[in-house]
Amino acid sequence: MKSLENSDPIWGLVEEKRAVFTTLSDEIWEMPELNYREYRSSASHARVLEEQGFRVTRGAAGLPTALVAEAGHGGPVIAFLGEFDALPGLSQAAGVAEHHPLQAGGNGHGCGHNLLGSGALQAATAVKDYLERHGLEGRVRYYGCPAEESGSGKGFMVRSGAFDDVDAAIAWHPAAFTGVSNPVSLACCEVNFHFVGRSSHAASAPHLGRSALDAVELMNVGANYMREHMPSRARIHYAIINPGGMAPNVVQGEATVQYVVRGVDCSELHDLLQRVIRISQGAALMTETSVSHVMLAGDPNLLGNVPLEQLMHRQLEWLGPVPFDAADREVAARFQQTVSQDGIRAAFARAGEKLRVGLPLCDSIVPPRSGDAEFVGSTDLGHVSWKVPTVELRCAVYAIGTPGHSWQLVAQGKLPAAHKGMEHAAKVMAASGVELLTNPAALAAAKAEHLRQISETPFIDPMAEVAGPDLPKT
Repeated sequence: MKSLENSDPIWGLVEEKRAVFTTLSDEIWEMPELNYREYRSSASHARVLEEQGFRVTRGAAGLPTALVAEAGHGGPVIAFLGEFDALPGLSQAAGVAEHHPLQAGGNGHGCGHNLLGSGALQAATAVKDYLERHGLEGRVRYYGCPAEESGSGKGFMVRSGAFDDVDAAIAWHPAAFTGVSNPVSLACCEVNFHFVGRSSHAASAPHLGRSALDAVELMNVGANYMREHMPSRARIHYAIINPGGMAPNVVQGEATVQYVVRGVDCSELHDLLQRVIRISQGAALMTETSVSHVMLAGDPNLLGNVPLEQLMHRQLEWLGPVPFDAADREVAARFQQTVSQDGIRAAFARAGEKLRVGLPLCDSIVPPRSGDAEFVGSTDLGHVSWKVPTVELRCAVYAIGTPGHSWQLVAQGKLPAAHKGMEHAAKVMAASGVELLTNPAALAAAKAEHLRQISETPFIDPMAEVAGPDLPKT
């Protein structure tokens, strides 16, 4: 079958379920839950999946909030990836263009995952309905993936074998600009360094103590001196998660610092991590303490797939930009006034777009493989991309310049513009999924490209030392 010249049928199937999925997105927004604690959000997705005729497996990969749902029979397996975890400390009233927490210190969907999971499920449902109405073979699979923000949920799902029979994976992420994602991210790992010394009275017997907190501070100094001698795109961050007590007159006998180390790829990440480990050992030596480290999570860099990116870009060009209206732009302009001009300029630069002063919402399509690769983060989608051919869409849902992981992003998560962007993403993903299911040559090209890349660059798993996910204690 030739490429879809007119994707209106699949777009219509997406629109038919608009009320179902905007309601689901708003429902998830109202109950923001953190890594591996997304119990209600996961249950809501499972309920809607069953209502839409999917066969649902809860607790997939041994993760209590992960789920996998499938529809169809025979043919290739096309996966749609959803998320629903939130962030701490970002509680915010919806639609209010000023900082107004609903709950002091509460959670909030500061990365738009309420939209992400619902939009991916809307796309998967439309493809399921398309196959049923046309009597076609093929399987649609929805992955409800927990703990993207800091837990490598997809990595543990890949490790469990949940993606072993998938032919291609389709994802998206809420954004300020619309276009196929530039498949560039940093490989990363999250590590706890725990120092053990000896407590003593800080005034009467300081000479008897060996401060674990001193060791943490010396480690941080060493890491900061290392920054000058790292590759330019590498990143190191840390937070003291256990200072060893709150009493300054007690020499701290134990202390823990958590590090996130990022490199351009898994090989660079491995080398950087070994240097950080040696710094920790040096800090222990200087303070006569001992140190151990525990790997908590890790994500590889993204592996792109040009055939899939071109396929998705064609679908996006046929559909056009998100159809925002004057009311959407007026509201977005109010949010844009809450961020700095530097932030707005940086947003255009990250997208590879020329600055357009006074533009509150994206009205165009960003070309593939554009954007500033110097300013990227990490994602557990990297695990999936090394396992199967993967493509990701970025779709505009909020004002240009909105900081990621911010109250402004939370506040825009239920606006009409957000719902329009989510449905737009669902149309592009659904049309891409149908083409892969009905055009064997397109799927074969994507799989051949993936095989070529992993043959040339063997995969180094950044989670090799990770025993398992950091699940809540029951």
